[in-house]
Amino acid sequence: MSLMMVWLILGMALVTYIPRMLPLVFLDTEKFPQWMKGVLQNVPYAALGALIFPGILGAHDQLWIALFGGVVAVAFAYLGANLIVVVLASIGFVSGLTYFFS
Repeated sequence: MSLMMVWLILGMALVTYIPRMLPLVFLDTEKFPQWMKGVLQNVPYAALGALIFPGILGAHDQLWIALFGGVVAVAFAYLGANLIVVVLASIGFVSGLTYFFS
């Protein structure tokens, strides 16, 4: 491995570490207003939805089947099912629709 590659890796590590470290050092979360704490608690759910939704749209050749699979997953998750149950139910539903309608 060349010296330039080592410096490149160290630089990338520093660039990704700084934005993670700065809030921990300079922000006191005890002084955040209650509304901001509520907003920050919902960020992971919004990010997860933004990552998953495009995957749902490209999961099947027929868009309506993929969307129904997503609806089934949301319904099972809303009812409090375990993650593996949600995934298996959605896969089973999409497989059934594909078998009967494709």
